[in-house]
Amino acid sequence: MNDILLRSLTGAAFVGLIIGGLYFGEYATVGVLSLFIVLGLSEFYRLFRSTKAVSPDEKIGMVGGISILFVLIYMRWDFLDMKYIVLLLPLTFLAFIPELFRKSKTPLNNVAVTVFGWVYVILPLYLVIALKGITPKEGEWLVPAGMFAIIWSNDTFAYLSGRFLGKNKLFERISPKKTWEGTIGGIIFALLAGYVFATLTDMSLIFWIPAAFLAAFGAIFGDLFESMLKRSLGIKDSGNILPGHGGILDRFDATLFAAPLFYTWYIICI
Repeated sequence: MNDILLRSLTGAAFVGLIIGGLYFGEYATVGVLSLFIVLGLSEFYRLFRSTKAVSPDEKIGMVGGISILFVLIYMRWDFLDMKYIVLLLPLTFLAFIPELFRKSKTPLNNVAVTVFGWVYVILPLYLVIALKGITPKEGEWLVPAGMFAIIWSNDTFAYLSGRFLGKNKLFERISPKKTWEGTIGGIIFALLAGYVFATLTDMSLIFWIPAAFLAAFGAIFGDLFESMLKRSLGIKDSGNILPGHGGILDRFDATLFAAPLFYTWYIICI
């Protein structure tokens, strides 16, 4: 019971921090999500300390990642504006510099993992900041909040459906506890969450139902990807910063795949 209570309290505090950041304006959103981005990026590079097959440079990874985040936020980077893309390109060269001086046998793997950390952790969570910035001012926090509600509904009810109804394994080799019944249950409740948010915003079911399906789809594969990553490295949790939940990446694994799909659909619809 103590473990359940601890997990519940941590989860409530985490949700409150995310929703509170979105509700209280742009600076709060940037502050909260930037904190999670930096913590998540650090956590990502620490995962590879357990293996000798690849060794990304943590310092360069963090310096380059924070620099990219700075450019994205403070220069209002636009995916369609090439001048900002050009500004970001030199930062990626940072990943190559250490390999000129290190005596690693896997320099290309090291560079690939260093750069992948920026793509895997920074860009999806930055899209949440960008999503809030392009929504109408009145009730602007409801759209990204709706995305998180869909993802969390999928996660919660996939777990409950799988626990009480699960019989057929989804990807036993990667995640032995996940089942088809849990996956379907999660998608159904994600769609219900989308329906609820269609009634809370000015956007129609034509937006929210496909958005809910895409977010749930991304959440499923985000969860599976992190499970595959941890299993390949022989790690149970990505960290221990969140009591009862593990690390930052354990909490955001679904969002890292769901946010780009949700954001893309939003851009198509507006």
